[in-house]
Amino acid sequence: MSESARKDTPEQAEFRSYCQGWLKDNLPGEPPVRLPLTPLEIMTQEQLSYLQAWQKSAYDAGLVGCDYPVEVGGGGRNDCQRVANEEMIAARTPFMPNVIGLGMAAPTVFYHGQDKLKQDVLPRLFSGEDIWCQGFSEPEAGSDLASVQTFAEKKGDKWVINGHKVWTSLAHFAEWMIILLRTDKSHKYDGLSYFVVPIRSALGKGVTVRPLIKITGETGFNEVIFEDLEVDDSFRLDELGKGWQVAMTTLLHERGAGELQTPRSGGLKSKATHATNTANLIELAQTSYRGGKLACDDALTRDKIMQQVIREEGLRHNQRRSRVPALQDHPMRLPLQNKLLASEIAQDTAAIAVEVEGASASLYLGDDNAPAGGEWPMSYMNSYGMTIAAGTSEVQRNILGERVLGMPKSK
Repeated sequence: MSESARKDTPEQAEFRSYCQGWLKDNLPGEPPVRLPLTPLEIMTQEQLSYLQAWQKSAYDAGLVGCDYPVEVGGGGRNDCQRVANEEMIAARTPFMPNVIGLGMAAPTVFYHGQDKLKQDVLPRLFSGEDIWCQGFSEPEAGSDLASVQTFAEKKGDKWVINGHKVWTSLAHFAEWMIILLRTDKSHKYDGLSYFVVPIRSALGKGVTVRPLIKITGETGFNEVIFEDLEVDDSFRLDELGKGWQVAMTTLLHERGAGELQTPRSGGLKSKATHATNTANLIELAQTSYRGGKLACDDALTRDKIMQQVIREEGLRHNQRRSRVPALQDHPMRLPLQNKLLASEIAQDTAAIAVEVEGASASLYLGDDNAPAGGEWPMSYMNSYGMTIAAGTSEVQRNILGERVLGMPKSK
């Protein structure tokens, strides 16, 4: 029995047993296509359809949206999403494709949306039938989120949106977007408002989605252009001018700080294809030859891998601490620290793997001679997106220094 299971309440213990039984009988079969490393790299309709079917199956079984109220499509349980997540990870299920919807849009809509909006959008969000994306970054407003200029002008009972969002993951499949808009140009923070926008139904009618091709050849990122898109005022979250406060709810959950304060939606960390962690790095070193010798026989390589094992284990225990309210001396410290470290550990682990592979790291996916199917070089190239997403590593360090440690602002 795991440490988490030993601390289960009676409700959680019963639910854990149910999850284990259901997962044993209902794991999806071998995917018909190669799955990407994360949901943010979903490129094809075939990949999406397979993953959507899995999320819908898990939702119908009660493993997604567990802790949200029944009236908005949830399971009405009490702190059981963690249990479902743990069991899905243990069962090595595919990930949920609607990662932005589950991790960011759902809690934001739940805490700030009108009741009818919640009832209309959350059930299909949980089931994965409607994919969501996030409209925050702009060409001239990256790390300085409060400088967004995409404008919403009130005309009668409608809002007319014009502007340009960029780095919008999953926009090419998304039905809905959570979006931070400027509604008053005279105030930087108080001039922001927050909306949910149906974008798929508006393609070619006020919304244009253009893919951005990454170094990996994948097109998970997009730019989204709005030209006189009309949306109803009922799609606004919270009060006019409160967009910055609503955005903080989104960012807290994107960076992991909302885990203790909100119902959790589930299945976000499950394995898809190749887990780029130290266990697989060790396996790679045990099967890769460098200069006629196994990479694992090199003392320097072993030392580098061991350092990553230590960092990974330390991160795991830090994440455990994040679930203990008494250890939350500052609500931002552990979650931001975990986000910062997780993204950099993953990048460093992949970098060592590429070094271990040597010249073979130049072989692409599908090459029969590529170690581990070519996943490690893909992981390394994709890792740079994760040290940028949800605030760059530099931004995370500034927040930790200034708001947690009380250091003076950098100039």
